[in-house]
Amino acid sequence: MTRHNGFANYATWRVKVDVFKDFDLDDWCLDMLDTTELAGWMRDHVREIIEEDAGEGFARVYAMLFLADVDWAELAQTARDEYLQGDLEV
Repeated sequence: MTRHNGFANYATWRVKVDVFKDFDLDDWCLDMLDTTELAGWMRDHVREIIEEDAGEGFARVYAMLFLADVDWAELAQTARDEYLQGDLEV
């Protein structure tokens, strides 16, 4: 599989830059979660955004299918690593 801008794939990179660009674990009180828990929270957070913003139908289904390709563990690990390095923007 081809990496995209340093991430596992395009979907993972796109979610990072569109949803989690200025993500701060402290702002969300998530700094105490382990990587697995954080990955689950990130996935659920993005799904909630889509469910709130996209009406029933093709756009929502398409968006949810896109999310199936996201490597949530990689996003969570990136967030954790950048947080620990003192770079709070993820």
